[in-house]
Amino acid sequence: MKFKNRTAFEMYHDECTYNRVTYRELGKMTRQFASLLVLLGVRPADRVMIIAENRPEWAIAYFGVAQAGAVSVPALIDFSCEQLKTIISHAGPSAICGTEKTMSKIAEALGGAASPGMLAAIPVIYLDSIENMGKDTYMREPGASLLVSIRGNVKRLFLDDRDRYRDCFPDTKEDGLATIVYTSGTLGDSKGVMLSNRNLLWTAQAACKKMKIYPRDRCLSVIPLAHTYECTMGLISAILNGASTVYLDRSPSPSVLMGATQALKPTVMLVVPLFIEKIYYSRIAPRLFKSFLYRFPLTRRMAILLAGRKLLSFFGGGLRFLGVGGAPIAEEVERFLWKARFPYAPGYGLTEASPLVAGAAPYRFLFRSVGKPLAGMDVRLAPIDEIQQEAFDESASACGEIQVRGPNVMLGYYRNERKTREALAEDGWLKTGDLGYFDRKGYLYIRGRIKNMILSSSGENIYPEEIETLLGRSPLVEDALVRLRKNRELIAFIFPAAFVRSETANAKLPPESLAEKLEEFRRYLNRQLASFSRIDRIEILRKPFERTPTGKIKRFLYT
Repeated sequence: MKFKNRTAFEMYHDECTYNRVTYRELGKMTRQFASLLVLLGVRPADRVMIIAENRPEWAIAYFGVAQAGAVSVPALIDFSCEQLKTIISHAGPSAICGTEKTMSKIAEALGGAASPGMLAAIPVIYLDSIENMGKDTYMREPGASLLVSIRGNVKRLFLDDRDRYRDCFPDTKEDGLATIVYTSGTLGDSKGVMLSNRNLLWTAQAACKKMKIYPRDRCLSVIPLAHTYECTMGLISAILNGASTVYLDRSPSPSVLMGATQALKPTVMLVVPLFIEKIYYSRIAPRLFKSFLYRFPLTRRMAILLAGRKLLSFFGGGLRFLGVGGAPIAEEVERFLWKARFPYAPGYGLTEASPLVAGAAPYRFLFRSVGKPLAGMDVRLAPIDEIQQEAFDESASACGEIQVRGPNVMLGYYRNERKTREALAEDGWLKTGDLGYFDRKGYLYIRGRIKNMILSSSGENIYPEEIETLLGRSPLVEDALVRLRKNRELIAFIFPAAFVRSETANAKLPPESLAEKLEEFRRYLNRQLASFSRIDRIEILRKPFERTPTGKIKRFLYT
C-alpha cells in the first residue's frame, strides 16, 4: 500500500487526538469487518444500514460493507424515529451498524418498523465497541472483536485475523450498486438514491481535478458522513490521495470548532453555507462594522482584508480550501469572503449526481457562480414551458432547468420506478429540478428550484429565493421564506434576528416596534421589486425554520 504507514483517520477531543488508524490498519479492519458481516449471514446485494456519528469506525463499516459485496444504507443520526422506521421498512437491511449514542433510536425504530419480530431478526453491530481490529493480534488472545446484538442478546464476537472469509468476498463490479442514500428532502418526499461504485469513484476523482488533495493535507470533517457531499468529496477523495482526516467527538459549535482548528490547523474543510454564515454573523460582522477603518471608503478594503485574516486565523491559519456546498450561500457573506480573498470555493450538486455537478478551486470562479461543470460530464439547460426565456444581462444565456448526464448520474431510486422515470430520461439525462443559466465564459449560476417558482396572476415568474436573498440583507431578518397564499397574497415569513438569542422570543425591540420596523422595510423593499413580485404581507415566526442537514429550509412545512 502506497500510504500504509500514514494516518488515515483519528478523533479529536480537548486539544488531543486519539483512536488513530493508519492506512494499513484501515485495509485490514475493512477485511475483518467484511468477514464479520459474512459471519452474521449478510450476502452480496444485501443492505446494511449505518446510523452513527462521524468516527473512523463509520468509514471502516462503509468500506467493509462494500468489501462483502453488500450495499450500504447510511442514515443521518438526526433522522427522527419515524423517518428511520420508514427507511428500515423500505430498505430491508440484513444488519444495522450503530453506536452507543444511536442505539436507543435504532431500537425504537426497529420496534415499530414492520413486524414485531424485526428487532430480533436484524443483528445490530456496535461500531464503538471495536477492540484490536487491524492489529496483528492473531498470535495472541483475544484478538479482534466487537459487540453485536443478536436476537436481543448482546455478545462479543471474536474475528479470525487470518481472513478466513476472504474467499467469500465477491469481485467488485464498476456499475454494481454500492450505496442507497435516503434524502431528507425539502419537499418531504424522501427517496432512496442508488449510487454505483463508478458513480462515487468517478465523482471523487473529478472533484480532485478541480481541487488537488495531497498526502500532506489534514482534513477536518464537520458534515455528517451519511451525507453524500462529505462521503464522496471528503472521505473517498481524501483516501484516494493519502490525506489524513480528523473527526470531532461532539457537535462543531463555534467554541468547539475554534479549539479544534487551533490545535489541528486543518488545510482542507467542507462546510454547508449555514456553518460559515453563523461564524460570519457572530464573530466577524459585528467587529468589522464597528472598526475605525471600515467607516471610510478609502480604508474599507483594508478593514475587510484584515477581517479575512482573522477568519483564516479562526480556522487555524493553514486553511487552503474551504468547500461550500449543499445550499446557496448568503450573498452578503459571500461578498465578504470574495473581497477578503478568503480561500473558499462554491460547488453545486445533488445526491442523484453523487453529488457534484459543478465546482471550482479558490480564486478560480466568478462571484455568485458555482464554478464550471466537471470535465467528462454533460450539462444542458432544458427550456420549460412555464418559464419565460429571458436574458439576465448581455453575458448571460437563457434560464432553464439544469439537466446533467455522465458517469456521476445515479442508477435510479430504490424500489420506486415511477420516480425514477420522472427524474431520468431514457437517454440518460437527469432532471435536477433546479433553474440556472450560464454566462459566456461557461460559469454556472443557480436561480432556484422549479417547484419553488411562483407564477403571478399576470403570468410573470416570481423567484422566491431571490426575494429571500434581498430580505436577508436587513439586519432585522435572520431567516426568510416567501410563499403564495391561495388568495394570491405573496407572504414573507420572517424569523427576526432579534429572536436568535432570546429564549422567550422577546426581541430587543418590543413586538409592536419590531412589526413596525419590518413593515417599513417591506415598503422599502417593494420599491426595488417588480410590481408582480412585491410582498403583500409579512408574518413573524416565533421559532427558527426547520432545515435539512445541508441547511435548506423544509419549505413543505410552511404552506
